[in-house]
Amino acid sequence: MSKNVIVAKDLTLAYKPNVPIIKESSFKIRSGEFVFVTGPSGSGKSTLMKSFYGELRPQSGILQIGGVMMQDIKPSKLAFLRKYLGIIFQDYKLIKDWTVKKNVMLPLLIAGYSKEVCDSQTARLLKHVHLQDKGDYYPLELSGGEQQRVAMARALAHNPVIILADEPTGNLDEYSSRVIWRLLEGANEQLGTTVVVMTHSIPPNLEVPYRHYYIEEGKVYEIA
Repeated sequence: MSKNVIVAKDLTLAYKPNVPIIKESSFKIRSGEFVFVTGPSGSGKSTLMKSFYGELRPQSGILQIGGVMMQDIKPSKLAFLRKYLGIIFQDYKLIKDWTVKKNVMLPLLIAGYSKEVCDSQTARLLKHVHLQDKGDYYPLELSGGEQQRVAMARALAHNPVIILADEPTGNLDEYSSRVIWRLLEGANEQLGTTVVVMTHSIPPNLEVPYRHYYIEEGKVYEIA
């Protein structure tokens, strides 16, 4: 039976005291699942994602990511946890002064891998996202869709246990959107990676089974 990799119990998230964004919500995500979290703009999807990678601490309740309690996590433990996470943002968050190759390599550099491993893994991933000829380009020389594919390659670089994606195709053309969804499906199906996507709508024709949570008025509900 799959273990739970994300557990929330009576979770409340807020940026200001007594102004909750997520209110006393309980849910579980198991290892190897593909999960969508949807809801209207401003409902709290990005807030929830921030709590998953430790940028926002719970105001009350329990949140466990990979067995780690996020309420009082120390910086050293948070850095350790993030080695197991791949994060994809809607605005890419690439380092503009670094080449595409070095951006993809970033998680491997942080983890201390050798130059040979960094180079070979980066080359493999750039081919995987159909950007093998763009390794020496800089992010601003690429289209938005290409930048998001770089971000996807970076998220996969260190073989994460969980991929967190915030509106990963929100600004993309149809071709790049299809590529990103295929890559996420492949990571889930072939590698068993847990994928959690915050999005305003679930794409049609998805080829993997998934679970669906919906945020309404700060509460997180599962949609059967």
